[in-house]
Amino acid sequence: MTSPTSSPATQLSQWRNWRIWVYGLLSWLIPYLTAFAFFDPKDGLMIALPLFKSIMIVVGGAAGCGLLVLAFRHIRPSWQAGLTLGLFWLLLNWLLDIALLLPMSGQSLPDYASDIGLRYLLLPMIATAMGAVAAKR
Repeated sequence: MTSPTSSPATQLSQWRNWRIWVYGLLSWLIPYLTAFAFFDPKDGLMIALPLFKSIMIVVGGAAGCGLLVLAFRHIRPSWQAGLTLGLFWLLLNWLLDIALLLPMSGQSLPDYASDIGLRYLLLPMIATAMGAVAAKR
């Protein structure tokens, strides 16, 4: 983590930290891989759709919160850093979904946005709150 008196160049370099990128990728990969446990190659989804969606929200939230805690060990916490980090992970998750999930699911972009994509807005909200709280400590 950088010190509170870090120069702007040092603060900028914290965003180049490979861990921030890996944690962002994991925030997408953990729920993505978890979802496969609920799908059968022949029959598709093996549980009720509302239950599956609830499980995915919980898994994504737990993974995101844990990874944010790890990320804030490598960047100076503030609400601004949390918002920036959360927006970065939001965009990363959307791009990965558009590149990999949309072609697999066959969903249109508007259907994806209302069914799945909107949920990712939790990332910047939680990251901003974590950054604000951590900055007070």
